[in-house]
Amino acid sequence: MIDFSPVRTKEKTLQDLAEGLTHDDLVRLTNEMCDVFRELIADAEDSDVTFVPNDPDANDTFAAKPEEVELAWTLGHVIVHWTASSEEAAAQALTLARGVSVVGRSRWEVEWPEATTVSFLRDRIEESRRMQLAMLAAWPAEPHLDMTYTQRQGTTPVNAIGRFLGGLSHADSHREQVTKTITQSKARVASS
Repeated sequence: MIDFSPVRTKEKTLQDLAEGLTHDDLVRLTNEMCDVFRELIADAEDSDVTFVPNDPDANDTFAAKPEEVELAWTLGHVIVHWTASSEEAAAQALTLARGVSVVGRSRWEVEWPEATTVSFLRDRIEESRRMQLAMLAAWPAEPHLDMTYTQRQGTTPVNAIGRFLGGLSHADSHREQVTKTITQSKARVASS
């Protein structure tokens, strides 16, 4: 697994981390990330998927509805969120690799209330893996790594590799959240 901590501590940018990485590295890293999440939910049960954890730090400033801003995310919510984010990053990276400017968002996310079973989560992870790998397979033999994208004002521009890494970094940032949610859910069951 790639260590994203230097990006989080602002010692490096995503583009710094992208330097020296290849298309084949992105394929490997995608599989590793999907495998990590499959492992994190390996012992989960359906009741863990919809369990609402205690999360006093919950603050989704991008929530679609005002009542969801401070909503603690279920395991299902986290999985559909990170997979959608990784797919968007993969789509935008493909656009850049083809030599085309990224304009606007390229995002679709499963409605999180639909995620109610472990089987659904496993299928969602595998579907996301397939989609991300398919987008990587569509890169030209000579990607246009001179094309860059700036996600938000004030952030460092990234090329196709850096943009793809952004999706993996976002996924990685949710690993601890998944672990905490499952731990809380299992503790609740054990104390019942």
